Amino acid sequence: MRDERQLQRLEVRLAETEDEILASQKLRYKVFYEERGAKPTAEMAAAKRDFDHYDPLCDHLLVLDHNRGAGPDAVVGTYRLLRQSVANEHGGFYSADEYHIESMLNAVKETGEIMELGRSCVETDYRTMPTLQLLWQGIAAYVFKYDIKLMFGCASFHGTDPDAFKDVLTYLHHNHLAPEDMRPRAIEERYEPMLRAEIDGIDQRQALRDLPPLIKGYLRLGGFVGDGAVVDHQFNTTDICIVLPTEKVTDRYYKHYERTARVS
Repeated sequence: MRDERQLQRLEVRLAETEDEILASQKLRYKVFYEERGAKPTAEMAAAKRDFDHYDPLCDHLLVLDHNRGAGPDAVVGTYRLLRQSVANEHGGFYSADEYHIESMLNAVKETGEIMELGRSCVETDYRTMPTLQLLWQGIAAYVFKYDIKLMFGCASFHGTDPDAFKDVLTYLHHNHLAPEDMRPRAIEERYEPMLRAEIDGIDQRQALRDLPPLIKGYLRLGGFVGDGAVVDHQFNTTDICIVLPTEKVTDRYYKHYERTARVS
């Protein structure tokens, strides 16, 4: 019953004002820097916001709890969305700093729009299934609006020692590697092998259980992983690249979106 009541008071939509974008950046700062130990610049620390030059290019998907107020006061979750048609006009994608993505982009460029997902975070008390469902319903609505055929982006493990995640990285490489013609590969100077153990020497069921919920959700929707992990010392993470065709996302979530999501 608690989840049902929570769902009734939550809304998912794109940010409509600059203040709502600022609220999403403050939430990102709270989660990434204060909770998870990322290293802010002096400017970020003074403002207590996570921001970069991609923010003005992106759409910012929000989950809002109207019991907390209106507009910026209500923001409890966020996702950053960047379409290829926009990225191409402004220097490319954020993920290109960590991965070679050209083959993936070329593999699907004739079939529809491509979108990068990033900066996903949810306030601690809202990390429940209803919140995640609303975020995915909002993404599904956005996918339909812009005819997006493929989504991708970096997903993270908390910590900068890849060996701490050797079983789950090995599991992902062995079981969920993207098809070769659309497989991102970590750039050479940052490449960390994901195949860090013998597959027969790990407990694959336990590795699956140990996956972060976001990565597990991507896999359930038919997602793949790229080749190689990347250590991001600024964000205190070990990153992998997710590649997610949109068909299963839209099949699962689109039928729900009209009453809960606004992307216009």
